[in-house]
Amino acid sequence: MSTISRRSLLTGATAAAGLSVVGAQSARASSRRRVPVTREEQRLVIIGSGFGGGVAALRFAQAGVPSLVLERGLWWRTGPNAATFPRASGIDKRAFWMGMSFEIFGIRTPQLDPYLGLLEAVEGENMNIVCAAGVGGGSLVYQGMTLQPSREIFNATMPEQIDYSVMDSVYYPRVARMLKIQTAPDELINSQTYLPSRIFGRNVERAGYSLSKIPMPIDWNFALRELKGEMKPSYTNGDCALGVNNGGKHSVDVTYIAAAQATGLVTVATQHNVTDVEMAKDGRWVVHVDRLSTEGEVLEKKIITTKSLVMSAGQVNTTKLLMRAAAKRKIPDMPDGLGTNWGSNGDRIYVWTNLADDFGVPQGGPVVYGSKDWGSPATANTVIQASLPPLPVNLRSTMMVGFGVSQGRGRFTYNPFRDDVVLRWPKDGDKAVHAKIHERATKIAGPASLLIDTNAVVPSTWHPLGGASMGVVCDLAGRVQGHRGLYVLDGALMPGTTAACNPSMTIAALAERAADELVASDVGTII
Repeated sequence: MSTISRRSLLTGATAAAGLSVVGAQSARASSRRRVPVTREEQRLVIIGSGFGGGVAALRFAQAGVPSLVLERGLWWRTGPNAATFPRASGIDKRAFWMGMSFEIFGIRTPQLDPYLGLLEAVEGENMNIVCAAGVGGGSLVYQGMTLQPSREIFNATMPEQIDYSVMDSVYYPRVARMLKIQTAPDELINSQTYLPSRIFGRNVERAGYSLSKIPMPIDWNFALRELKGEMKPSYTNGDCALGVNNGGKHSVDVTYIAAAQATGLVTVATQHNVTDVEMAKDGRWVVHVDRLSTEGEVLEKKIITTKSLVMSAGQVNTTKLLMRAAAKRKIPDMPDGLGTNWGSNGDRIYVWTNLADDFGVPQGGPVVYGSKDWGSPATANTVIQASLPPLPVNLRSTMMVGFGVSQGRGRFTYNPFRDDVVLRWPKDGDKAVHAKIHERATKIAGPASLLIDTNAVVPSTWHPLGGASMGVVCDLAGRVQGHRGLYVLDGALMPGTTAACNPSMTIAALAERAADELVASDVGTII
């Protein structure tokens, strides 16, 4: 394979999967002038606007509670033929948080100009994490799979006090309605650029595995309009890994956050990066915030005092903020399990090169079909096909992605010299589920194929889970044990797995469940 094609393939794979990035974030921007400091008080502050924060903002507002949502990133507004998001096939500064550079199999990209971009890479020991920034959080850049786990796997991996029957009848359907999930129509799947999806589906059935359409939070009429030439390609050429420019994707910003704002009780403050949280002497919560320019310059420092604080900054940043506060005794007596019970959700990302079939270019996306192997809760897994973004050459390649129940657990530790929190992950933490995924992916690919296992070279995940999990740090409604008015509602609350599914739907459903309990029990007394 030529140098140019190798670079194109691996860059495309990184953009499509987001999991082989190893980043070095640029130094924090510092102002050359005196930065003003302001103070304010709020009844409820929610840090983060992803699946957890979006649910919290809406449900508390519906209960009459005003809130301030702090989002470090930008509001990425889209519409037909928009150019809001960077193209995965032509990455620019909008793609990465604060201009970080990244490495793909030894190829390091130039460092980009500082910008409040979409993705941040967080390096750990034996595992790297990719997390998102922007109103809507990870929903902006995730593939969109909206999967509900089975009763057996849910009960085997989640706290036994959570009634799956209620989750199945109330909370998972509520999320499905909010995200307006649909499966792709056959008219689209049978079109030219969705050939890789059809090849994947055929091969799955040839290998003797189950095949099903994957529910997605997408109005597929947008993709059908692209086929008719009514909009520039975004879905139908797979150039949607870093956000869908044409719209039609029911991400959190246009569902939960929009509905929360419509109540008139929710203020979303973008470009507000939370640097520290602490407990005041009177028991209230103090949030330290840098208001940033789009290039990361600190324009203002805010000190916000609040009666109640919801941590929904995403698994990594929620865990980091709480652990730093605990280590520096800004929040005393935090539970001993803080930073533990971390899992990668068993992520596995393959570049699939097929010598028997030509996948062609471009490839429609984001995800159409998947194959569930959910018979054994111990190694339950899901394998899907995902498109590569448009490339200048035909490399006869596409993506295959797997995730599942992993028994491995890592933990975060605080480094006082760097004032930072670092993940420690055992090298073989995902060994069992990875072996199962690899066996299935190999059979699906077939004998005339080559699979490049990106995780074997750079272990990484876009699905970090745990760190402040239920039953260890928080109760089942996200209340931090022993700390009145402090809540966790995001991936940090999960017990290291979301039961052979990508995390989005389960995070949102458990946040919905928690919100119902908190509205019934805490609103009017604590919140």
